[in-house]
Amino acid sequence: MASSGNTGTAIDRISIQVALSGYSFKVSCRDGSSHFSGWQTTDKVFTTPEFQKRYDQVDISLFTSKAGLFPGHFFNASDIRRLLSDLVMLSDSDSVESVGVPEFGAVMVYSNSIGETLSKVISDSVLRTDGYRSPVLPEQFYMLKDLSGINEYNKIVASYADGRLYLTVAQGKTLLLCNSFAAQDFTTAEYFIFRALKKFQLNPEVSSIFFRTPLTGLQEMSLYRYFSSVEQI
Repeated sequence: MASSGNTGTAIDRISIQVALSGYSFKVSCRDGSSHFSGWQTTDKVFTTPEFQKRYDQVDISLFTSKAGLFPGHFFNASDIRRLLSDLVMLSDSDSVESVGVPEFGAVMVYSNSIGETLSKVISDSVLRTDGYRSPVLPEQFYMLKDLSGINEYNKIVASYADGRLYLTVAQGKTLLLCNSFAAQDFTTAEYFIFRALKKFQLNPEVSSIFFRTPLTGLQEMSLYRYFSSVEQI
């Protein structure tokens, strides 16, 4: 099994993913154990036992398609709205923020204005051990972080939620792709994955694919037909 930078941690950590349709999370304990929740509906947020605790590290991601990655030397903090509006459609009321991705010498510009409040509820409820709340960052931000921790030459990290595939691909330390695609079903999501790999001449038969979102048994079996390994991180 390939390893990623999120394993073997000596801290208690929770990683929470928020979509319009619900949420999922992974808890990693300082003893090396971990468990995944699977998809949860929004009505369970106030009764989730794991959300009643505090953690050394709390990562909260939101599935927003309103995100773009820009080279650090090209980035101008005073121009972030224009930069993002060149890539996606923004409303006048959409807030726009940025976060650095030093692993790839880049800055991610994004908007969390997608018509949901669950991410704020979770951010206000699931606190760090020092009492501070963690920011809500785009799912793609954490996907890029996971890419850097994968000990393979071909690095493929994907997430799928609310009819949209989020995909990041790298070879060695070179980032090849960070994007999202409308995919009404998982078969369509697979199509975009294989089209990207073909474009970059990556052979899935000798590559592992890492999914951050829960996979059904059928989805995992389908991926295993093509990839040497399918991992959830």
